[in-house]
Amino acid sequence: MTYAPDPRLFNSGLDLFDQVKAADFPQTILRYRNDRAAITVGLEGLNDAAWISHFGRFSPLPDNQPEPLALRYHGHQFRHYNPDLGDGRGFLFAQLRDDQGRLLDLGTKGSGRTPWSRGGDGRLTLKGGVREVLATAYLEALGVPTSRTFSLIETGEALHRGDEPSPTRSSVLVRLSHSHIRFGTFERLTYLNDLETMRGLIGFVADNYYPDAADLEGEDQVVRVFDLCVTRTAKLVARWMMAGFVHGVLNTDNMNITGESFDYGPYRFLPHYDAYFTAAYFDEGGLYAYGRQVDAVFWNLTQLARCLAQICDGARLIESLNDFGPRYEAAASEAVLNRLNLKPLTADKDQGLVEATFKLQAALHPRSGSFEGVYFDWFGGLISEDRAMSGPRGQFYTGEIFDNFKALLGDSEPKDADHLKHPLFAASEPVSLLIDDIEALWAAIARDDDWSGFHAKLDEIETYRQALGLAAD
Repeated sequence: MTYAPDPRLFNSGLDLFDQVKAADFPQTILRYRNDRAAITVGLEGLNDAAWISHFGRFSPLPDNQPEPLALRYHGHQFRHYNPDLGDGRGFLFAQLRDDQGRLLDLGTKGSGRTPWSRGGDGRLTLKGGVREVLATAYLEALGVPTSRTFSLIETGEALHRGDEPSPTRSSVLVRLSHSHIRFGTFERLTYLNDLETMRGLIGFVADNYYPDAADLEGEDQVVRVFDLCVTRTAKLVARWMMAGFVHGVLNTDNMNITGESFDYGPYRFLPHYDAYFTAAYFDEGGLYAYGRQVDAVFWNLTQLARCLAQICDGARLIESLNDFGPRYEAAASEAVLNRLNLKPLTADKDQGLVEATFKLQAALHPRSGSFEGVYFDWFGGLISEDRAMSGPRGQFYTGEIFDNFKALLGDSEPKDADHLKHPLFAASEPVSLLIDDIEALWAAIARDDDWSGFHAKLDEIETYRQALGLAAD
């Protein structure tokens, strides 16, 4: 792949950003570079010095944006509207094409103060950066549409935070994402009654992210963009649910127009099925608990529809909202079949398998609790029966709930039995990314600057990605 710069937003003429400067960090120690992602955008040839220059000092990439752009947006935070938002510790550094011709963003986190910092220091803790590297790698392995962490550089500053021991180390992170245009971007334009810019933004989104809508005009284009966004967002939350992923902060400024998750704060992966599990300690009411994520995403989509109704007939948008439930169910069926490496049957049987899988995970958790373990044990369906029954959860695969699950598996065929030849499936347990895993490897970094656990976990996750053979699209 040849590097293909394409700074579309900078050249769009849309009033959506402020040009800013990156912070001048006292150090730039390269801790992680995603060479596999770099290959897809033609940047794998950068040596470490050039890498640090671009992604630690933010010297512009050739023929790209001359300055970083802090994007403007508003948002509903825990369903309370906040007009005092925007990129407060990040910016859009560059846009470029990947090996599939898609427009991608290189965005930052922890790159310094902007006009939207609201008194914050614009920095990212090193622990926060480590957590995001791990989250994106694991979600990608599980087939979830996600940004990819492109770079993590330690920056040599001592930060003070109220939710972790301080002072703590600092970092700047760069992510590779399809888009940083958020639901909250449209909310800001609605708040300002800037309908001309909103129409221009819809055209920009159609031209660059939704080619099926690019040739349409006026209301037809608005409706089509929203309809496609509903489908992608339904797929995203379905993939979260089948990965046992709990986002933590499902505010409208944390959801983007292309249906891809990004910006990982207090996330968790379920140790076992628990509909009431929350990732954020400050989510005292459980608004964004695991079992409420589908509702939270739908509520956010209704806020986006409310904005777009300023420039089109809202009744046409409601048609797409009303179809969110069936689209989610179809996406959930597809997701669970992917997780189990099975071919689809009928819509009813596939949906039945979703329900049976959840019920089995819920029934197991008081005794053997492993959300991921069910997918791992029964990957490929009944051809894995001997492996599953002789594994650590085998003794618990009994009873009516399990019998129903097994009967549905008996109707299915493996999608690709060759995946089971991977040596990983000879192990007794799947690769996990639980909070205890993260805390253990971080403790070694914080105490001894020992990064071996971090790199070992990334190697495990990469092995899991290759073994599962899942893709986000």
